[in-house]
Amino acid sequence: MENPDLNKLADIIKTSKSIVFFGGAGVSTESNIPDFRSEKGLYNAQQKYGASPEKLISRTCYDTNPSLFFQYYKENLIYADAKPNAAHVALAKMEEMGLLSAIVTQNIDGLHQGAGSKNVIELHGSNARHYCIGCNKSYDLQYALTPENCDGFIPKCANCGGTVRPDVVLYEEPLDDSVIRAAISAISAAHCLIIGGTSLVVYPAAGLIQYFTGKNLVLINKGATPYDDRANLVINESIGAVLSEVLHELQ
Repeated sequence: MENPDLNKLADIIKTSKSIVFFGGAGVSTESNIPDFRSEKGLYNAQQKYGASPEKLISRTCYDTNPSLFFQYYKENLIYADAKPNAAHVALAKMEEMGLLSAIVTQNIDGLHQGAGSKNVIELHGSNARHYCIGCNKSYDLQYALTPENCDGFIPKCANCGGTVRPDVVLYEEPLDDSVIRAAISAISAAHCLIIGGTSLVVYPAAGLIQYFTGKNLVLINKGATPYDDRANLVINESIGAVLSEVLHELQ
C-alpha cells in the first residue's frame, strides 16, 4: 500500500492480540443512511414535523404524541433496503479471520449483522426488533411497517392490542445496563481500539472510550474528533475504503 497510514494500521492489526471496533453513524453513511447531524442529515426534516429530531424521537414524544413519533420514525429512521457497505464487510471478514473480538456500535440499522458479524454490541438497540409494551410479544420490522397491523402510524400487537415499539433507546431513556457492561468489558480487554465513523460527541456512548487502556488507539473519521490528540493513528478518509484496503493487505 502506498499510503503509510494504511501500512501502519495493517501492522497494528497484525500485531494486536485483541481488537475491538467502536463505530458510529459514519459507518452507515456509505450505505446511504443519513448521518443524524450532517448538513444533509435528519435535521432537514425539522420544518416538516415542527420539532427537532431529538424531540420527535424522545420518550416524551412517544408517550404524549405516539402518532407523530411513529410517523417521524417510519419516514426517517427506517432504511429497509440499505445494504452492508465495504466497511461492514471488511469488519465481518476481520472477525472471521480471528482478528476482531467485538464490534460496539451506536447504529440501529443491523448492517453489521447483515454483513456477517457475530459479536455485535448495539448500544442503542436495533430497529430490526420490535416488541409489544403490553405483553412483550416480539415482532420484526416488517410487522411494524405493514399498514394492516397499525392504527394509523402506530403498530398494534396482534395478541393484546398494545403498542408495538422499536427496541431502540430513545432520547430521555437510559442505555441498557447489560449492554453497557458488555461494551465496557470488550473495550477494557482490547489491546487495540479502532474507532470509526463517529465524532465522539454523543454521550454516554463516547464516554466508553475512557475504559480503553490498551496499546493502540486508532481513529478513522472524515472529520476531527476530541480524541485525535490521544490516538496513535488518525486517518481522515472514507472508512469503507480504508478498511477494505487494509483487509486486502491482511489476507
